[in-house]
Amino acid sequence: MPSAEDTSVHQERADVRPTHQDEVAAAGSELIGGRSGRWARLGSTVLTPVGAVALVAIGMFALGMVQKLPCYNWAWFRGAGSQYTHACYSDIPHLYSGRGFADGLVPYFDRLPGDMQFLEYPVLTGVFMQVAAWLTPGGSLQEQEQAYWLVNAGMLMICTAVIAVCVARTHRRRPWDGLLVALAPAFALTATINWDLLAVALTAAAMLMWSRSRPLAFGILIGLATAAKLYPVLLLGPAFVLCWRAGRWRQFGAAALGAAGSWLVVNLPVMIFAPEGWKKFYTFSQERSIDFGSFWLVITQRTGDSIDVSTVNTVSTLVTVGLCAAIGVLTLTAPRRPRFAQLAFLVVAVFILVNKVYSPQYVLWLIPLAALAKPRWRDFLIWQACEVLYFLGIWMYLAYTTSGDKHQGLPTEGYQLAIVLHLLGTLYLCAVVVRDILMPERDEVRRDGSDDPSGGVLDGAEDVFVLAHLVESGAARRDAAEAEGPRVEWGSAGAPAAD
Repeated sequence: MPSAEDTSVHQERADVRPTHQDEVAAAGSELIGGRSGRWARLGSTVLTPVGAVALVAIGMFALGMVQKLPCYNWAWFRGAGSQYTHACYSDIPHLYSGRGFADGLVPYFDRLPGDMQFLEYPVLTGVFMQVAAWLTPGGSLQEQEQAYWLVNAGMLMICTAVIAVCVARTHRRRPWDGLLVALAPAFALTATINWDLLAVALTAAAMLMWSRSRPLAFGILIGLATAAKLYPVLLLGPAFVLCWRAGRWRQFGAAALGAAGSWLVVNLPVMIFAPEGWKKFYTFSQERSIDFGSFWLVITQRTGDSIDVSTVNTVSTLVTVGLCAAIGVLTLTAPRRPRFAQLAFLVVAVFILVNKVYSPQYVLWLIPLAALAKPRWRDFLIWQACEVLYFLGIWMYLAYTTSGDKHQGLPTEGYQLAIVLHLLGTLYLCAVVVRDILMPERDEVRRDGSDDPSGGVLDGAEDVFVLAHLVESGAARRDAAEAEGPRVEWGSAGAPAAD
C-alpha cells in the first residue's frame, strides 16, 4: 500500500506544470530560479499550488490598491481631472454619497434626490454595497468615503481569493492555470473600480461546482451571480447546448431550476415591497444611451450621427442572439464536444463585444473564463496588453475632455484607437478558442488525454446528438461503396475511367 508521501509525490507529478509546456511561462520562471528553483522543495512542503495562486492573487490585488493611492489621498476629492490623469478612478467613493449611503438611505426602498431616483444596481450588489456602508465608520464625508472604499476593497479582496481558488481547482490537474488570473494586470488595475468581483466570484464558484458534477449547486450559484450582475445567466446557454449534445437533460434541468430558484429568493422580496426600486436596474440598462468603450461610440463619433437607443437595443439583441446561435451550431457540429469553459468564454465575450457600453472593469468578467478556456500565456498576455492599453486610454480620454483648453490627455482619435485595440484583442482570443474547438488537438487542456475537466458530468460522456451525423453517414456510405468495388468516373474523352 503506498504511503502518504508516495501519494503526494504521485499527485505532484500528475499536475500539469505550465513551465514544462508553455514557452512563455518557462521564460518567465527564470525570474524566480527557472522551472524548478532552489526554493521548490521547501515551497512544496509549505504551500499547495492552490494556496500559492491565492497568495499571488491577493498580492496583486494589494498592488492594485497601491495604484489607487493618489486618488485615495486627494484626487477623488479635488475635481475630476486628477483622478483621470493618475488613472485611479473608482465608482465606490463617489457613489457612497451619490447613492444615499452617506445619508442612511436604504437601497431600492428610499428614493434618491436627483434624476437617478433609485439605486441602479442588481439586488445582491445593492446588498453588498449596503453591508459595506454599515461597516464604514463615521467622520467627515471625505473620511467616510475613504473608509467606504477601504471596506469595499477588503470585501472585494475576499472575492479575489475565492476566484483564484476556484479557477485553480476547476481543472484538477492544472492548478497553476490560476496564475493567469492572479497575475493578470488588468485584474489588479480594475478590481476596485466597481463591485463586479462579487458576481465574478459567484460565477467562478459555479464553474467549480459544474466541474465537480454538482449541477444544482452550479445553478444556485449562477442564480446568485445573476442577482449581482446580468452576464452570468448567459452560462446557462452553453450548459444547455452541451447537455443537448450529451443527452444529459436531467443535469441541465437541475441547473436551470437552481438558478431560477436562487435568483427569485434574492429578488422576490424587493420585487414585492419595492417594485419601482427593483426595476431601476433593468430600465436603466434599457434606456442607457451609447457610452464609453463600445464600437457604437466609435461609429457615432466617426460619422457625427446619433443612433436611437431603441435601435441600438434591437440590433445589439439580434446580433447577440445570432452569434450565440452560431456558437450553438459550432457546439453541435464540432468534431469533438467543446469544453464548457470554451463556450462560456465565447458567449460572455459576444455579450461584451456587442454591448452599447464597455466599462473598463468588465474585463473582470472574462479573465477567469479566459484562463480556463485558453490557458496559454502568449495568447492571454496579448489580450491583456490590449485591455491595459484600453484602461489607460479611457482615463486619458476623460482627462482630455475635462481639461478644457489645456487639452491634457488623449484626444478622441486616440481613444477610438484604444477601443479598437480592446475589440481586436478580445476577438483574437475568441478566434484562438474557436480554432481549438475546430482543431481539438491544438487544445492545451486536452494534450494529456483529458476530455473536459470543467465539464463535470459531461466529462467523457458519449455524444447522442450531433448535427454533423449526416455528413458522417454520407462518408460511411461512400466508404462502403468503395469497399464493394472500384468507383467508375467518366474521363474527359467520354470513356469510363477506373479510379
